[in-house]
Amino acid sequence: MFPRSVESVATSVQQATELSMDPAHASAQAEALVGIDDVQKSLNRSRASVYRYTNTDPRNLNPPFNPRKLNPEYRSDQKDPLMFHPNEVARFAKDVLRIKEVTVEVLNSPSTATQQILGSIFEELRLIRTHLEASGASTSDLSARLDQQDRPAA
Repeated sequence: MFPRSVESVATSVQQATELSMDPAHASAQAEALVGIDDVQKSLNRSRASVYRYTNTDPRNLNPPFNPRKLNPEYRSDQKDPLMFHPNEVARFAKDVLRIKEVTVEVLNSPSTATQQILGSIFEELRLIRTHLEASGASTSDLSARLDQQDRPAA
């Protein structure tokens, strides 16, 4: 086969909102993976040949890394679809298929309803924090207010 240039690996990835929560980060990482169809398009190979390149074993759900194969990401069930990290696809194209120019491009997809809700919650929390910082309420002020509320009624 003649070496070809891989122009891009296009996938749908939600741009991670700057939250430091682990579940949001994990879901963003999961969305960064590409499916078998995207690999097929990016390598310009048939679906059957992509499956032949893939490091799978019917007896072992997650076989060890094989540098001569296209290694999928960790799966928890045999029925889970094969997903690949874009860097792994680029490595495979460069090292194994001997494709000289490899460019991995990750595109953003339109946000889902869940992403929109999380974004609005994040924005509201940011406004609350800004308001609290602007009001200048310190811990000593809060302690004084609590002491005032604990006084017996006259």
